[in-house]
Amino acid sequence: MPFSLPLRRFAGPSLVFLLASTGARAQTVTLPQITVTAPSPIVSGSGNAGGGFADGELPVVPGTFSSVTVVPRADIIRQQPTTLGDALADRPGISGSTYAPGAANRPIIRGLDNFRVRIQENGIGVQDVSTIGEDHAVPINPLVNDRIEVIRGPATLRYGSQAIGGVVSAENSRIPTSLPVDGYSGQVLGGLSSAERGRNGAASIDIGANNVALHVDGFITASDDYGTPLGRQINSAARAQGGAAGLSYIGHSGFAGFGYSHYNALYGIPGGDAAASRTRLDPTQDKLFSRGEYRFDSGLFEAVRFWLGASDYKHNERGLDDAGIDSIRATFTNRQVEGRVEVQHVPVQTVFGTLVGAAGVQGDLAKLGTSGEAGGLLSPTDTRSLAGYLFEQLQLGAGLRLQASGRIEAVRAAGTTSFFPASFLPSFSPTGEVGADGNPLLAADALAQSSFTRRFTPKSAGFGILQDLPFGFVGSISGQYVERAPAAAELFSRGSHDATATFEIGDPNLKLERARTVEIGLRRAEGPLRVDATGYFTRYTDFIYRRVTGVRCDEEFSSCGGDGSLQQIVFTQQNAIFFGAEIATQWDAIHTDGGGVIGVDAQYDFVRAQFDDGTFVPRIPPHRLGGGFFWRENGLFARVNVLHAFDQRQIAANETTTDGYTLLRAELSYTQPTDRKKSGIREFTIGIRGDNLLDEQVRNAASFRKDEILLPGRSVRLFLHARF
Repeated sequence: MPFSLPLRRFAGPSLVFLLASTGARAQTVTLPQITVTAPSPIVSGSGNAGGGFADGELPVVPGTFSSVTVVPRADIIRQQPTTLGDALADRPGISGSTYAPGAANRPIIRGLDNFRVRIQENGIGVQDVSTIGEDHAVPINPLVNDRIEVIRGPATLRYGSQAIGGVVSAENSRIPTSLPVDGYSGQVLGGLSSAERGRNGAASIDIGANNVALHVDGFITASDDYGTPLGRQINSAARAQGGAAGLSYIGHSGFAGFGYSHYNALYGIPGGDAAASRTRLDPTQDKLFSRGEYRFDSGLFEAVRFWLGASDYKHNERGLDDAGIDSIRATFTNRQVEGRVEVQHVPVQTVFGTLVGAAGVQGDLAKLGTSGEAGGLLSPTDTRSLAGYLFEQLQLGAGLRLQASGRIEAVRAAGTTSFFPASFLPSFSPTGEVGADGNPLLAADALAQSSFTRRFTPKSAGFGILQDLPFGFVGSISGQYVERAPAAAELFSRGSHDATATFEIGDPNLKLERARTVEIGLRRAEGPLRVDATGYFTRYTDFIYRRVTGVRCDEEFSSCGGDGSLQQIVFTQQNAIFFGAEIATQWDAIHTDGGGVIGVDAQYDFVRAQFDDGTFVPRIPPHRLGGGFFWRENGLFARVNVLHAFDQRQIAANETTTDGYTLLRAELSYTQPTDRKKSGIREFTIGIRGDNLLDEQVRNAASFRKDEILLPGRSVRLFLHARF
């Protein structure tokens, strides 16, 4: 039976601020400027700015040296995703882990996830434990975000080698950087959906006067077990709530602010033994953060900026034990501090052109702890890093720009390791010792354990060429060489993780992972035709991955080789090649007499990942092809769209094939600006959206649980949004 998740009392703030980039807009509303903040530390002259996006418009950012995906506020309002994976899953080159749909769904970029994809909020890492288990939720709710940015390529060197696959950046105004017009602004939104009986709500307010701005926000989401074409997916209910408050001083030369946020949730793990034992997770995070910028009037430096964040994260994994008693079976904790300081020098005139640049220093300290059954998976670890990086950009004539970047890190990872037999099977040889039960210990029961510390010095570099082309196109070529230090979980894992149904074995002797990437892009943001196309090729040396051995285990290593309920997974290194493409295009085909637009859009993406021995990298998303029609006029917006995922037959050993599926989606919304003086509201939007209208059986090829769970079936969502 579905379990009950009681709503906890929410004592935090109850309002959510959304930037003016929000909402579906009527034709008469001026679209605000949107600035993409994540790609480069060089703010002036970097070309990161993009215009305001109309409803349904393909967001193209032409002035960046590497591919940037933007999910604007209007899309968040209409879709109302509860995870970052939900918000990004249909974008070219991006999918999700969908371990617990609607709750634990981490983004996958170009087939890369976990330790290669950095998730951050306003420049500071998420500071959770989602990288060490697909069942672990990311404590960021998209409903409070102004936009979501996905950064790939050399620009990721700003954030570290753990972002080798890309950066997912949630941007919001929890630290205000400007004073609201007329002294205050705010927004509210709400939605109801049918597949999971979902209920979403969020609200915010910003108040400012005398150079001081205050921001307060909050959200709450709830859903029951979601429906599939084969019935309800048991144990998939979820709840989440949280909020934040931030205060800034904003002056002529910059700003400085600080804030506090709280997040808590409770959700189930569907499928297999996890559903049978009613496994649930209850993540909680408290975070303090600060951010500031000072712009100099003269001197060698143009600006200095800083980011600082510290958090305390914890979740319990609850479920029925062998005696049928509901109890806490495992606990994960993470205490982490991260800081970054950047300085940008003034433009320098050279014989070749104008040179602008920025340098930064970043430090990070994370202490991960586990207990209960998870105590055997990963004993407490201590990871520390200190890095310096440099970006320089040269503006040449005729629309040609060059960029070079570099980064060097010092990484220290300390933990406890066990030394397993080469076969990863117990030998069952006597040790001469006696256990607590009086029985002789076997070698499989007495694996040698010791404290272990690894130190790495990853070095990375990147370059980019950006050229304005005829007819509004911009072409780019970029390359990067990145070294990634193994994460603590890859080095020191050594036991069972019931929620993911795996028995994980790390390798304390892993080497640096090296990646060499070349990327070519073509983008067009102006006029009736918009294009965003990228092709890439990456050569990995000593690529680290979780190899499924085919051995089954129970809770202890001595059980491996039997018919246990856990898959044995070993962290392994092997050379690999990744290549693929991401294409999105949109054409405003007809301009109506009423000032509206009727258009078409299309997208295609694929990634192929193969080891040098000819075998395939596990859990790679399939080719996808999609397109549709849209109409936008006098506040009305309508769209019909189809996205088809092909069969995935290129699979790793001990992996199963995945059938393709077709997602049909449709939406209709209406936006009306109003007289704020009369009604108190600037603008409101109301709409309806349908997902998976064909009620397809959808299994995610990139998920560990694809054979056990289906993704949600047909669903209809009603939504309402208002700005005041």
